Amino acid sequence: MNTARVLIRDADVVLPEGMVATNVLIEAGKIIAVDAASHTMADEVIDAQGLTLMPGVVDDQVHFREPGLTHKEDLESGSISCAAGGITTYLEMPNTQPPATSLEALQWKYNRAARVSRVNFGFYIGATENNVAELQRATHAPGIKIFIGSSTGDLLVDSQDALERIFAETRLPICSHCEDETTVRANRVRLGESLTVHDHSRIRDVRAAVIATRRAIDLAKRHQHRFHVLHVSTAAEIPIIAEAGPMITAEVCPHHLFFSTDDYDRLGSLVQMNPSVKSPEDAQQLWTALTAGTIQVIATDHAPHTWEEKQVAYPQSPSGLPAVENSLALLLDQANQQRCSLTQIASWMSDAPARVWGLVGKGRIAVGYDADLVLVDMSLRKTIRNAEQFTRSGWSPWDGTTLQGWPVRTLVAGQTVFQAGKVSDSLRGTAVLCDHARGGYWNTLGGIGI
Repeated sequence: MNTARVLIRDADVVLPEGMVATNVLIEAGKIIAVDAASHTMADEVIDAQGLTLMPGVVDDQVHFREPGLTHKEDLESGSISCAAGGITTYLEMPNTQPPATSLEALQWKYNRAARVSRVNFGFYIGATENNVAELQRATHAPGIKIFIGSSTGDLLVDSQDALERIFAETRLPICSHCEDETTVRANRVRLGESLTVHDHSRIRDVRAAVIATRRAIDLAKRHQHRFHVLHVSTAAEIPIIAEAGPMITAEVCPHHLFFSTDDYDRLGSLVQMNPSVKSPEDAQQLWTALTAGTIQVIATDHAPHTWEEKQVAYPQSPSGLPAVENSLALLLDQANQQRCSLTQIASWMSDAPARVWGLVGKGRIAVGYDADLVLVDMSLRKTIRNAEQFTRSGWSPWDGTTLQGWPVRTLVAGQTVFQAGKVSDSLRGTAVLCDHARGGYWNTLGGIGI
């Protein structure tokens, strides 16, 4: 057990109420003071002068491909990428091979991550047409993932009867990939056989997203079930979410904020995603909804494929891109451009996802919270390079992009897991504790959180 006292001295600290120049004291992996004296005795003193201390990022949507597709990524390489990017907790999706649709498959992931993950972890259980009993057993998972739209294997749930049962008979929060399968298939037939990657956004169009999002929110409202809309990609979904009520939350991903259909000419299948990127106007409206609070969370949907796989001609090219080690830097750069504040970034990337999923002790710099932290240098300029990526996939769609503002040191439970471009080989994260009875974004807005 880590019992060390660590003093982070002379940092600009992003607290829930705003920025404060102060000293943060950590003991046994917990924050015990946010206003410690600079001469406080500690086993380790971190001089943070000129740096900003933020809560570690909580990424509630990643795909680390283990088991089954570990040539793209695995729990170890994905968690190393997280540490390098300032992410201290990730929640991983169930569409592996085999998928995590049973308690046994879910527990295998938890056991594996406990051995290899450099940062904290949680795993969703996947819904199928007939596994409600398993969904009821998985009480330690952060939530249930439903693919209401195209997927692989048996993870597609399109039967209304099955969806009604899942929303009516389970207790965990539910999140969903919302693209209407019937619409996607009809668009594919209509466009014929001579397809280019530009057609991806015509196949997975605005209508497909809107139909599925409206359908899922209707289920959640009728059954009074906490529901989270994953990777919102269209402006048309925003009013549906805004009118849904406090039990419905939503998120947006960097690729839908920073890329659009205009980028297919430059990047081709590197920006091929599900849901697809949409118009520049959609991207702008997503930013507006995020700053307005209609969308509460930024998550990556980190979904790596190898460079060779992404070079295959469309439509055989796979959808997905890696993002965990660059997502925070992308937002820090926007803060330097005055598009958002560091307090907003901490809310979108740390506090809000921790609240949505009831993650005890995560997402804030406050007394009693876990010392999952990231020091960032807001003056550091660095260019993203494929050759320098930690992800096993070995590339980034932002290759060649220069950003100002980068994570330089990541701490999990008060211990440094990333510093000076290197990730610790010895430290391991722990499974998140989810308190769904007390959790939820809507009932902690005015308080200290969980």
